[in-house]
Amino acid sequence: MRYAYGITTALLLAGSTITLATGQPAGAQLLNDNMPAPATAPAGAPVSFADLVERLQPAVVNISTRQRVVRRNNPANDLFGRFFGQPRGGSGPSIQEGTSLGTGFLISADGYIVTNSHVVSPGNRNATVKSITVTLADNTEYDAELVGRDETADLAVLKITPKGQLPYVQFGSSANSRVGDWVVAIGQPLGLEGTVTSGIISNIGRTTGSGSPYDRFIQTDASINQGNSGGPMFDLNGNVIGVNTWIASNTGGNVGLGFAIPGEIAAPIVEKLKRGEKIERGYLGVGYNALNDKLASALGVNKNEGVFVNAVPADGPAAKAGVKPRDVIVAVDGKKVNIDNPLSVIVGNLPIGKSVPIELIRNGKRVKVTAKLSKRPSDRELAGGFDLQDEAQGLPEPQFRQQLENENELGLVLLDLNPAIRRQLGLNDGLNAVVVSGVNRLSDAALVGLRRRDLITEIDGKAVSSLSDVESAIGAAKRAGKDAVLLQVLRPGSPRSYVPVEFVRD
Repeated sequence: MRYAYGITTALLLAGSTITLATGQPAGAQLLNDNMPAPATAPAGAPVSFADLVERLQPAVVNISTRQRVVRRNNPANDLFGRFFGQPRGGSGPSIQEGTSLGTGFLISADGYIVTNSHVVSPGNRNATVKSITVTLADNTEYDAELVGRDETADLAVLKITPKGQLPYVQFGSSANSRVGDWVVAIGQPLGLEGTVTSGIISNIGRTTGSGSPYDRFIQTDASINQGNSGGPMFDLNGNVIGVNTWIASNTGGNVGLGFAIPGEIAAPIVEKLKRGEKIERGYLGVGYNALNDKLASALGVNKNEGVFVNAVPADGPAAKAGVKPRDVIVAVDGKKVNIDNPLSVIVGNLPIGKSVPIELIRNGKRVKVTAKLSKRPSDRELAGGFDLQDEAQGLPEPQFRQQLENENELGLVLLDLNPAIRRQLGLNDGLNAVVVSGVNRLSDAALVGLRRRDLITEIDGKAVSSLSDVESAIGAAKRAGKDAVLLQVLRPGSPRSYVPVEFVRD
């Protein structure tokens, strides 16, 4: 962050130096007596946003929460305290208070407010929200009731009971907006209430690959920071065409990459939440990855067409329809699947119970199946299905551990499964695989996250149960001119997953 600020300061100081030395703004030309100075803004640029902001700002509110946080002490602290003669005590959990800040906006005169779900959610699993306070533009405070929220869409509806009629704003749509159109954001970035920023629409329909059924955002260069969450993005007609939700930044501050939920997506969800309805979406039941160069090369498919299926939970709609791991889904319900039209968005917006045709590529051939969509589970339920992030304990240092000099072309040191290894890993005798004993830190295998204890059960669709099977599969891939192979990996405690791995380059 200091580096970013340092660069910015240097640029600003440089500009000031030029201005002082010449008496002109940097880059300006001297005007002669016969050349009138321009008095109006260029066509299409507003002279000022002041009238618009004056009309809209009273409908924007600040939102704060009080949270109860349970802090659990480390038992080791008590242990060391007793070793060094300190009195025992304080080893139980402690209770602390936490707060959060965000923005919202009134959508009705009787006090309904829209914000992000994460603005009014506990900060962590050990926290609970005790109260929500809404502060209006005139500094009047109200206790707010949480009417409903949808974590998947990251939207929430609050209700306050005002003493009279309140100013409010209305949802619009980004459907007719264009890249380059002006937008205005109002909120409390970094706790600075009533802050107004402006910019242009940088992209419409931006997708992130998150797998959410609402993976479609308006991108803007208007300054958005922490605390803007849940605030409105206005067009120049005063309509809320977006709900500011997140920023992309490697510093934690604004770098001109802000994102908002489009108004046409948010509005129907908000209406359902106001009525107390649950938000339900279609569900296919597949774990998948986007196709990149490496994965497409390993499969022999077009990287711009479809997504790669790495897991199919049993008893889900996809499994019942016959979708299999290693399939590439290229179309659902007649809609092509690609980076601009994510699978999650297509399926999430289809009705529960609908039978939809699915077009696949399987072993280089086009296959069609039909799946009957079910209700999408909650995000918490889905998180357990395909999560490979939990750090596993490394293998004990067995006497048979090989040195990295024995790594193969993938940068892996592999071992056959023998009774001793099966006991250490808790594997049954019926599982056929080879186990990863070491990973070259400079290899692609390390880059994609392979580590000790991982089990490789398949290479390029062929089962492997010994090192000779691995050598045979690698040899076949090289003879076919491939730069990578597709591994099926089983990590203890997690489902099987497919990972493309490039060969180590000399």
